[in-house]
Amino acid sequence: MKKQLLYIILLFSTSMFAQNDQLAQYYYDKGDFDKALVSYQELLDGLPSNPFYFQRKIDCLQQLQQFEPAEKAIQERLDKYKQATLLVDLGYNFQLQKNDTKAKKYYDEAIEKIKKNPNEVYGVANSFEKKVLLEYALKSYQVAGALVPTFNYQMALLYGQLGNTDKMVVTFLDEAMANPQNAMLIQSQLGRYMSNDGDSKFNDSLRKELILRVQKSQDIFWNHFLSWFYLQQKEFGKAFIQEKAIYKRNPESLSNIINLGQMAIEEDDYEEAKAILDFVLENTTDTQLIIQANTYLMKMKIEKAPEKDFVAINTQFDVLLKQYGITPITLSLQLMQADFVSFKMKNSVEGKAIVKRALELQLNVYDQAKCKMELADILLSEEKFNQALLYYSQIQENLSNDVIAHEASLKSAKTSYFKTDFVWALKQFKELKSASTQLIANDALEYFLLINDNTVADSTQTALKEFAKGDYLLYQNRNQEAIAQFQSILKSFKGQEIEAVTLLRLGRVYEKIGDYTLALSQYQEIIANHSDGIYIDEALYFSADIYNKQLQQPDKAKALYEKIIFSHQDSIYFVDARRKFRELRGDTNL
Repeated sequence: MKKQLLYIILLFSTSMFAQNDQLAQYYYDKGDFDKALVSYQELLDGLPSNPFYFQRKIDCLQQLQQFEPAEKAIQERLDKYKQATLLVDLGYNFQLQKNDTKAKKYYDEAIEKIKKNPNEVYGVANSFEKKVLLEYALKSYQVAGALVPTFNYQMALLYGQLGNTDKMVVTFLDEAMANPQNAMLIQSQLGRYMSNDGDSKFNDSLRKELILRVQKSQDIFWNHFLSWFYLQQKEFGKAFIQEKAIYKRNPESLSNIINLGQMAIEEDDYEEAKAILDFVLENTTDTQLIIQANTYLMKMKIEKAPEKDFVAINTQFDVLLKQYGITPITLSLQLMQADFVSFKMKNSVEGKAIVKRALELQLNVYDQAKCKMELADILLSEEKFNQALLYYSQIQENLSNDVIAHEASLKSAKTSYFKTDFVWALKQFKELKSASTQLIANDALEYFLLINDNTVADSTQTALKEFAKGDYLLYQNRNQEAIAQFQSILKSFKGQEIEAVTLLRLGRVYEKIGDYTLALSQYQEIIANHSDGIYIDEALYFSADIYNKQLQQPDKAKALYEKIIFSHQDSIYFVDARRKFRELRGDTNL
């Protein structure tokens, strides 16, 4: 009974203590420092050694300009615990009173403590940083580093905060070489300065320092680092030069080079991608790598191929598969051929036959899922919605929480959308908005907004049903019919909610078939008449890309990228628009 009573008392005391802690925090956050001081003093009476409560008490005293009681409290604690961080607190108390001479005296004493015990540096430097005394924090690490050279990372961060980016670069790179396991962390820090600050001088400084180290050292570590730098700038040709230099000295693996080719394809740099993949094919006898490289090369061919080349491309698939066999290793080529035959050559029967033949192979669960996904995609194009949904569901069940399962979920939601089952589609898109894969989340958000906005505007969903038909024709690769459908929507629902997104869709279709003038006219309509809508940033970005890549009119492209930079900072195209704007302006010297 006594034990139970003691337990209840302890539980009650803990609960009350937690409540007092929250109350003190509440007063402190509100800026009610008189009440916060009382609360933190009570907490400190219960836990006299607690450094957090003590620091908050001192903060409150200083906010109330009660510097003498603060000094007395710090001095008493210093006499008792002998902690170097308390010297910083004491100095800062004098600094707040504009007594810089005494402040410096205590700051210097704190740094002297580090000379005797380098382990003190963490607490002292952190205390200086919290008070935004960055020069002193840096000096703390420099003093400790002279005794135990392990503080380059911390010093580099402080150099960056102090605006000395040249010194930051050198110190970070020294640390990366000394501790290669930290290289990715350091690249992440450097990347923040490259992409967020957008400082072309910084980019130039980092590039020059890396090139210097590549030239001075025979260590391929620096080639890897310089290749990483060029990849951040999407300079695939220059990254390729570094990767070839690495390969010549370490010809064990071509995986980095083939990954570089894939990244170049994703950024539509087909010229460099082809050169990279041709290099792989010239330098390997590994069947898996050969298939991977050929898969990427075929992908590029299909992307830009006119209809007259379709038969030749299909023949090339047959030649490759005859040469390397119908095996699990060549699955990527088999599925690409099935997709090409079904959607480009409009022969879904042959496409399904290719997939079903692949499903008879000894495949792992992921490769089976890829086959089922392709089969579902083809069935969907044939308006066999329920059969398609069945395969998408199987993928979701067999590989739940995997990326491919999320992709199947997205395609399942789109199937419901194509069927005009908007209630169920909306529910699925809503769930997928928080998907871990950004592309899936963005796609889901786009369709969620489309359905939601056009349901609010028109409860009968008449316009939305017509729009879904147009999207389905696009899915089937029936581009001209899709164009006619979207044009019909513009005539029938002029001035309604559906208009802006219809113009956007038409613009994308015209881009797809290479009619850039008509594409621009759709985007211009959005810019002129729907500038307050959610599609304005896309219209600006797609227009800029046409002027930049297709029409070779950089001045017009630059003006449109600039509009995104200054007026649409929340756009998903903001980072790319900023990069392309600077390239056109000639900021970067890469």
